[in-house]
Amino acid sequence: MKRIPVSGPWITSKEIEYVTDAVTHAWYGNANVYHERFEQAFASYLGVRYAIALPSCTSAIHLALAALNICPGDEVVVPDITWIASVAPITYLGATTVFADIDPRTWCVSAESFASCITEKTKAIIPVDLYGNMPEMDKICAIAEKHGIAVIEDAAEAIGSEYQSKKAGGFGDAGVFSFHGSKTLTTGEGGMLVTAREDIYRRALVLRDHGRPPGDRMFFNTEVAYKYKMSSMQAALGLAQLERIEELIERKRQIFQWYARGLDGIEGVTLNYEAPDTRNTYWMVSLILDPCLGLTKEDVMERLSQDGIDSRPFFHPLSSLPAYDGLLESIRAKQRNTVSYAISPYGVNLPSGMNMDEETVGRVCAALKTILI
Repeated sequence: MKRIPVSGPWITSKEIEYVTDAVTHAWYGNANVYHERFEQAFASYLGVRYAIALPSCTSAIHLALAALNICPGDEVVVPDITWIASVAPITYLGATTVFADIDPRTWCVSAESFASCITEKTKAIIPVDLYGNMPEMDKICAIAEKHGIAVIEDAAEAIGSEYQSKKAGGFGDAGVFSFHGSKTLTTGEGGMLVTAREDIYRRALVLRDHGRPPGDRMFFNTEVAYKYKMSSMQAALGLAQLERIEELIERKRQIFQWYARGLDGIEGVTLNYEAPDTRNTYWMVSLILDPCLGLTKEDVMERLSQDGIDSRPFFHPLSSLPAYDGLLESIRAKQRNTVSYAISPYGVNLPSGMNMDEETVGRVCAALKTILI
């Protein structure tokens, strides 16, 4: 049988039409037409003031931190369970990463753990909307405001998710998104920085273009900075996808419901949680195994692969990675972050691509039942 990929996009004639128009006409005086349309539409969708299209979510985090003047000696709190892109820019700027534990139900950063990690050096927190879910942003923002800490919401995996009727990415000082090929809304590669703060927006515009003020035509750089720009073709693709965003989100939520029905009644299995005040867009349908089953994520992934089904591991705690080996903070996190270390070994991300239909989900569920029962 045809192998089932773990993720992938849903492309229609609209996307092809927009990209074709961009590659044909978005040059010379029209070079930024699709950038402007995409940014304006994205800001409007989120209900924020500013949006800047970028080549990746990593670059968006980097610019947000730099615009907030994060520097050596500063500490930035992050959840221990996330992709390394959420935290690598902290190292780019010479600041110190502090790993907080996650909530056992949402798998997002725990507000209580965040509060316990704060020191006089804490300058920012990067809460991550993991796999499309959201943390208790009201509590996190209140704690941050009390201590004068900036909030950069990593909504890379959560376009369209909502917490207390407010869209992901719209909390705190800045929000960031990923448009990687695996994401719900894709530009192949790409990202977006959003903010309501004019100072962050203006500073990011200079930093993303080699230290050139917006509108500079004399190539008279005021500082050494970065080259973080999206192509017109990517912006056109993103705009087309954004115009279909509710359709894309509904597909993701439908895929989750198929899994929930297919795996209902199997003991020792937990799927993504959705709190009453949250709209989870289920970027990845994730399965957590009860340790009593005697299976790890590696065991299940290997068995699924033998059945022609691709999957991904639930993220490893960052403090356990070789990239952070030997750091004092990693040693502390391993002792402190009990939830992260209890869940991660037993988590698997199931195929969640936009090409999934009920029959294909059923095939995955049947394979899982063979493994688990």
